[in-house]
Amino acid sequence: MKNAKKWIALLLAVLLALSLAACGSDKKDEGDKATAQGGSSLTETYGFQWTDTSKPILNEKGAAEISFTIYSSKNASALDYNDMKILNDLRAMTNVQVNWENVSESVYSQQKNLIFGNPEKRPDAIYHAGMSAGEIIKYAKRKVLVSISDYLDYMPNFKKLLNERPDIKNQLVNTEDGKIYSLPRIEEMGLLQSPNLLFLNVNWAKAAIEANAVDGLSADQLVDGLQLTSAQMEQLLTYFRDHDMNGNGKTDDERPLSFVYNNWQGNQCDLYGLFGLNDNLEHRVIVNGKVTYTVQDDRFKDATNFIARWVQQGLIDKVSFEQSQDNFLANGKGLETYGAFYWWESETVVSNAENYIVCKPMVGPNGDQTICVSNNPEISTGEVILFSNCKYPEVLLAYFDRYYDPTISAQINYGPIGIVYEEKLDEKGMLVQKPLPAGVTSDELRLQNAPLGIINLGEYAWNNVVHMEPRAQLRLERLQLCAKPFVPAGVIPCPNLQFTLEELNTLSNYETNLNDYIRTNLISWLMNGGVSDSDWATFQGNLNGRVNLSGIQKVYQTAYDRFVNGK
Repeated sequence: MKNAKKWIALLLAVLLALSLAACGSDKKDEGDKATAQGGSSLTETYGFQWTDTSKPILNEKGAAEISFTIYSSKNASALDYNDMKILNDLRAMTNVQVNWENVSESVYSQQKNLIFGNPEKRPDAIYHAGMSAGEIIKYAKRKVLVSISDYLDYMPNFKKLLNERPDIKNQLVNTEDGKIYSLPRIEEMGLLQSPNLLFLNVNWAKAAIEANAVDGLSADQLVDGLQLTSAQMEQLLTYFRDHDMNGNGKTDDERPLSFVYNNWQGNQCDLYGLFGLNDNLEHRVIVNGKVTYTVQDDRFKDATNFIARWVQQGLIDKVSFEQSQDNFLANGKGLETYGAFYWWESETVVSNAENYIVCKPMVGPNGDQTICVSNNPEISTGEVILFSNCKYPEVLLAYFDRYYDPTISAQINYGPIGIVYEEKLDEKGMLVQKPLPAGVTSDELRLQNAPLGIINLGEYAWNNVVHMEPRAQLRLERLQLCAKPFVPAGVIPCPNLQFTLEELNTLSNYETNLNDYIRTNLISWLMNGGVSDSDWATFQGNLNGRVNLSGIQKVYQTAYDRFVNGK
């Protein structure tokens, strides 16, 4: 009995020792983690703090002894980021020293894989990283990237944003492990969903009306917000085609209706609204929660045949299917050649914008009236990543967190106080734009002095911090009048979606072939008189068969459901 008691006592002592050791180990692990992630050594030695975003992140010793190398592409017009005032202002405000390594966008695209493949020469981070969901999954699995999710406590602005906007968080989360590996750019103006507006030459339209060439249209109706039927537009375009509208003695240089085929803006997609379709360049849109492909709808065939007839009749300029954006814009300057065109704003396209009005979507042959719903995102993911070799990720992320302060965001996006904005705020406490220097456009000033990249400019910022540019305000007003009321409530763009590795493999295997198949057939139909019923039937069969649209659609639907449910 005594021996049994001794053994029990000894066993209890061993268990107690193991328990204490485990507790000590846990505390040590926590201490190590705290030290590695902004704990006592960084705080005591370098004054690291992140809670008060109005104060420096590091003390003078930290500013002298800690620095980061950030690799970034930049626009050719931009200053070297090391010389940009806003980035130097941030250095002064935070005491975080950043050495920017700038390259051109083309060089970055060539060197991107080399950077990721060479652990000996990686920078601490890449700005303007342009990371896809597949790249993030690949490099996260290889432990190449820092998990930003592990450092959110050091990012009060960004953490608040994610808590208030779970939809943004759901666009960032890697489905493989539930973590975030990149920082986003957020510029929400409500503009990108509707990249096309229809503009009409007022003087040309008046001439057609005076010649009694248009039914049911009077000159006094030629104001912004005009609504035309497709039949009325056809009559106008026919008149433009057949007459010397610009008075240069020729009848062959007028371009009745123009656009830039498959361009991100000013494209052909709104013409499909004549038949009730909310088309876009991917032909993919969310309708009442379902991922929908417009090319599976018979109305797409009807619309294509309608548009092809206008092309054959010379009402749509054939150059629209071949020209670049730059050519389109150049052709609009000087002597007027455009009777009507699709673009975001007339002021960019033509020399005399006052001669053009913005129109509501045309009413189609069957009474339909709707427009394109673009998948152009106002939230861009994959903008900034950190490499796992970064010695102090908590410090660098606390620094990047300052970019999400709306006052800093405005300067990152448009240019700094002192160059683009006045030092003094207006009566509402908002930034005031300085007069432009002589001979410099707002675009030139912005591109030279603003790094762009990660920002958070949304409703709060536009109402309390910075005014939209006048041209952006004008676009928004026009969209409110001539675009947004004509999109059904259940129709929304397809958001940024995160995919599993298996889903990405499906898209990689099939989606390029699908897009090529649609693109090849569509341009042929539009340029060659339309599509026959038999060719349409063959097209549908191939969509459902060899190009695996059903499998691709299933991937997007699963990812969208996951996005909606926050999983």
